[in-house]
Amino acid sequence: MSNSNINRRKSNEVKVGNVLIGGDNPIVVQSMTDTNTSDIEKTTNQILELAKAGSEIVRVTVNDADAIQAIPYIKDNIQKLGLNIPLVGDFHFNGHILLNKYQSEASHLDKFRINPGNVGKKNKKDKNFGTMIEVACKLDKPVRIGVNWGSLDQDLLADKLDFNNKLDVPKSLDDVMCDVVIASALENAKLAESIGMNKNKIIISCKL
Repeated sequence: MSNSNINRRKSNEVKVGNVLIGGDNPIVVQSMTDTNTSDIEKTTNQILELAKAGSEIVRVTVNDADAIQAIPYIKDNIQKLGLNIPLVGDFHFNGHILLNKYQSEASHLDKFRINPGNVGKKNKKDKNFGTMIEVACKLDKPVRIGVNWGSLDQDLLADKLDFNNKLDVPKSLDDVMCDVVIASALENAKLAESIGMNKNKIIISCKL
């Protein structure tokens, strides 16, 4: 099926490296490496393999200091191979620490992937999320704010379940969880905007 036969919702256009996502642009294929990112040679080789297979953007995990310090070398390697493919940094629990400490290394990434459910709890969650957004704004990087079943915001889920239990006709658990996934993504996108991020720098992802 061609893109012209798909009824697509109008969305903001976001530039990730040299690739445009959203708007009226073609659907983009993104893949992810399964290597230890600190292994520069293996990660470089796998990015090359993924690009040859048709991937237009590649995501790599950035889970520790060794991984983020490897990013500039990986980027340099793929560029020397003539490959101009955007790299996305997949950050988790310590993303705010890594981005704050290694901003020069992070500047070689083309997008930051942030899962709000993985950046802390209660007051620390918004603070840590805010740190990551501030660095993204400083480095002029787009962010992907993604939420899925496996890493829901537990505080938001508890609030939604409590509210649902008080309804005359409560929703099913699946429906409530769907609501939480969407609410978490939208609330954090608004928070990112309030910190200073432009709408055309935000990609929202909800996986159920």
